[in-house]
Amino acid sequence: MTDWIIRLIEDAGYLGVGFLMFLETVFPPIPSEVIMTVAGVGAAKGNMDISGVIAAGTAGAMLGNYFWYLAARVIGIDRFRPFIQRWGRYLTLNWHEIEKAEKLFGTQGWAIVFFGRMLPTLRSLISIPAGLLQMRLSTFVIWSTIGTAGWTALLGLAGYAAGKTVDQVDAIVGPIATAVIVLIGVGYIWRLIRWKGDRP
Repeated sequence: MTDWIIRLIEDAGYLGVGFLMFLETVFPPIPSEVIMTVAGVGAAKGNMDISGVIAAGTAGAMLGNYFWYLAARVIGIDRFRPFIQRWGRYLTLNWHEIEKAEKLFGTQGWAIVFFGRMLPTLRSLISIPAGLLQMRLSTFVIWSTIGTAGWTALLGLAGYAAGKTVDQVDAIVGPIATAVIVLIGVGYIWRLIRWKGDRP
């Protein structure tokens, strides 16, 4: 996975970073930890500017965030219920959790979106409940952008700092990619084991 990410960023620069971050948001198994670290290393090598890397990563991720928000808003909460009832086990969600989320979004939606952007896997999916529960677009965009920019900056700067001292990109990215994929897999299996059906 890391080889083609490295090549795309080297060939396409900022556009490659933005495109990959858009894909990461739409298809979470492509980890932003890898994309932004590679981009940060590229900036350290003088191929790009670190501020441009962060801006491109944030813009790409926000396009993906808006895609999921809009899709979920069009579907609406009422149409979503049969989907959860049928496939909830594989999503490790039940309707009781959706109802709890609806109450939380009513009072703390901005905080959920902001902090959710900094949590593995959840940062890509938090747009869905925001859209389903009709969160105000301006609130969604503002807090999503702030959280996303913070996350991409953290990863990009980490890659930039590491790239100043490590010559081989794979020496940085390889262990990160492996760790992220393992954590996502373990987290999903844990939730699947502990998943419970709808409760009254």
